[in-house]
Amino acid sequence: MTDSDYWRALLTRWSHEWADAQDPDAPEDERLAEDEDILRTRWLGFPPASEERILALEQRLGHRLPPSYRAFLTVSDGWRHAGGFVWLLAGTGDVRWHEDAAGLAEYFPGELDDDSTPEDELLAGMWHRALQLDVESDAVHVLMDPGDVDADGEWAVYSYASWRASPPERYGSFRAFMEDMYREFHSLQTDRSRRTGREFANATTRALDVSVEEARLEALRGRYEEAEAALAEALEYGRPRAAGLRDQIRRLLGQTYTVSFHGLNADPLYGPEVLPVLAAEHVSACRDDSAWTYHLGGASPALAETAREILHDVREGIYRYAPGGAFGRAVAEAREQARWGDADGAWRTLRAALPEWRPVGPEHIAPVGLCADPLLGPLVTPERGRELLATPRAGQRGAVPAPAADVDPPGLAWLTELDPGNVLSSSYRFVLVEAVEPAELPGRLGADGTTVLSEPTTLWESRMLLRGDAHASGWEDRAVVSVGRAGAGWSFALEGRPGGSFAEKWFVSPGVAASRGTRAVTVWSEPSDGHRPGVFHLSVAEDGEERYGFTVREKAVVRGSVPAALDPERLFRPDDPPAERLGERRALEALAAEYGVRLPRFALVRGRLHTFRTRSWNRQPGPGEGYWTLAFVRTRP
Repeated sequence: MTDSDYWRALLTRWSHEWADAQDPDAPEDERLAEDEDILRTRWLGFPPASEERILALEQRLGHRLPPSYRAFLTVSDGWRHAGGFVWLLAGTGDVRWHEDAAGLAEYFPGELDDDSTPEDELLAGMWHRALQLDVESDAVHVLMDPGDVDADGEWAVYSYASWRASPPERYGSFRAFMEDMYREFHSLQTDRSRRTGREFANATTRALDVSVEEARLEALRGRYEEAEAALAEALEYGRPRAAGLRDQIRRLLGQTYTVSFHGLNADPLYGPEVLPVLAAEHVSACRDDSAWTYHLGGASPALAETAREILHDVREGIYRYAPGGAFGRAVAEAREQARWGDADGAWRTLRAALPEWRPVGPEHIAPVGLCADPLLGPLVTPERGRELLATPRAGQRGAVPAPAADVDPPGLAWLTELDPGNVLSSSYRFVLVEAVEPAELPGRLGADGTTVLSEPTTLWESRMLLRGDAHASGWEDRAVVSVGRAGAGWSFALEGRPGGSFAEKWFVSPGVAASRGTRAVTVWSEPSDGHRPGVFHLSVAEDGEERYGFTVREKAVVRGSVPAALDPERLFRPDDPPAERLGERRALEALAAEYGVRLPRFALVRGRLHTFRTRSWNRQPGPGEGYWTLAFVRTRP
């Protein structure tokens, strides 16, 4: 096919589809005379430009025209209704130099500096040297730049409208620009037809709808990349199913920006699946609840009430994703694993059940509702989202993807590797208890007779609970700890960034009380902050008595018979740089090896765990001892 043949085919199809989309019953006063001519001839263009006219234009401009625009002119000398906002596009008689007639050069890209990109530099000069192609438009500028040329001799085209509130959009060629305008015509006409109730159907829309259905099946077969590409193309044409299907893929890939599920949220069949996902984003972004109604357009009163309940449950952290069937049973099992910190085990449970997942309807291609579950949602990392999408499901067949890597490292030493801004990077303390379930820890460590756990929360949120300890005496240091499993046969209770500092004189190991009938390990770490030396405490109690322990500040203080593997003289060396926490790392590695314990990094850093408040980690002052309580009150001048 020659370039002229390509243009003739595209422009003829465009013209016929445009003519067929017009309302024949529209009042005469709403129909333009030129549109009547288009409807009669079924042609949006004009007669072809002769070679002589094209050569005369090139001589006037002093440039040979780019290939795609030149070939276009041989089919139509100009164009009407290029998209929705350019009513007349220039032919040979109307092309002219723009010469920054709109005064936009000072705004886009603005002043150039050392950080300016090559694209910025091209845009800066474009306004003065480009050809203007728009003749009549809704304040849209269409410029073709002879200073931005590719290897095929094509000039870049820029489109800018102030009402779009975005920088100029660049197209690699005139052909690319016109193809996008054709897609824009389809998208706007599809939306207009939906609002007016008039069908917009032709060979193009039918072919696209077939591709959307095939993309749905491809997604269920695990070929999500191919499906996403096909849906993205259909979405550019405004096909109604494409957006809701594609948003499910995008959300599971971690692409939350502009994900709205496009109508599925207002459907009583799909709303219960996607509204919790939108609610989780709403709550996470701390948006005003007046914005929540944006997602309820077109929803029935019953679904709107359901949406309000969903928002409440998500905000309170009590929402539970509960699909049906075999996959729903796996979700319940995985949640039980995740609530005690076993992120990798929970994901393995979900992974094994993915082939058994079934959609609630034909517009549903993945268990996107997982993303809203407070315990399971954090497990869906972008890597795992790709694994989920690549897994055949709903009875479809396809290649099984390689499993995504586990997120939890073994042992305890990862506590020394966290980013400085993490809650656990500055200080932490924890108790490990053997042969005791996490749910039993409040009965062994809880303050004021506490025997139950709070709802799962993040480590940051658990720190906020410290402000609510109104019943504590000034000397008390009661921790709000996150709990879970610490490996085979062990449970843990951990607090990040304790409110108090470790003081040997006052410290009382909670592990002693926790060790009744078993063993318990207590660790408290406060790394050096550059102004004062760090401190690391480790002690082991058994059946209500401390067996051994040590505290290292500038030197080690040892109590009892410490195993050789945990000897602080071997672990903490005088020549270690304090900032590198090497002694602490060795101690954690040795502790993990000695007792076969670990802490779940993912659940602590990115997930949610049950919490409770412990007894004080300090003892009460004795006779003749006192303490100071400082209170800081902020007053307004």
